[in-house]
Amino acid sequence: MNSILKLEEVSLRFGGIIALNKVSLEVKDKSITAIIGPNGAGKTTLFNCITGFYRAQGGAIHLSQGDRSLDLVELLGGKIKLKDSPLRNLKKKFNGFFGGTHLVARAGVSRTFQNIRLFSEMTVVENLLIAQHRQLNRNLLSGFLNLPGYRKSEARGLAKAYEWLDIIGLSHLANSPAGALSYGNQRRLEIARAMCTDPRLICLDEPAAGLNPRETDELSILIKRLRDEFKVTVLVIEHDMSLVMSISDHIVVLNYGEVIAKGSPKEVQEDPKVLAAYLGTDEE
Repeated sequence: MNSILKLEEVSLRFGGIIALNKVSLEVKDKSITAIIGPNGAGKTTLFNCITGFYRAQGGAIHLSQGDRSLDLVELLGGKIKLKDSPLRNLKKKFNGFFGGTHLVARAGVSRTFQNIRLFSEMTVVENLLIAQHRQLNRNLLSGFLNLPGYRKSEARGLAKAYEWLDIIGLSHLANSPAGALSYGNQRRLEIARAMCTDPRLICLDEPAAGLNPRETDELSILIKRLRDEFKVTVLVIEHDMSLVMSISDHIVVLNYGEVIAKGSPKEVQEDPKVLAAYLGTDEE
């Protein structure tokens, strides 16, 4: 199986604090890979580097683009000539430390967050429509003139939104404010919104946080569907170890910004370094 994402010695500091120290890992295409580790291990920081919220200060993040790869670190640093990349229609921007999420999204990466970031005053379906702003033909002139291309684009976007509402079981709440949904439904809506961008890689940051056992079981089924039915690669940060062990093809363990173990769920469960990191036991 080919890799869709490959990190090579990715490093990041915040002042004198080493957040990531030469992190290397591979994510296989159309797989579910979990990143686990104690609080403060660097998991979300790593996600932020992959998705363009931070720019790594060292190393490379290679995202497969068919017969070639795109280095997201160089892209965010303005070192790639966009005319030679899949993002050639965008201008060079975001050469600073932060920013560039839209560049990474254009490359086929989407994400959710630890703290849900829905537009709470907008309706459920509007949250899914706004995620498609790049795909929809929202040219002001064509919209003002109500041209056929604009209407077709709007119809496609609405159809996709309702398709995902059917998938997550929220069609009956399409016109309700997103902020009025239960916490579990908001979690599912955020995943659906990320999927409306047509990603090849979706990064889920603690999607089971705050869910009850029934909602966690439903989440497990949904994540597996993303891989099996929609052929999307899933990279997930999660503290619920029973969920991680039940859905993951591969697990990477971080501690203090470094990879201390990687492998199958069984291999990781039996690794003494992992036991030491979680339980505070001495390695033998």
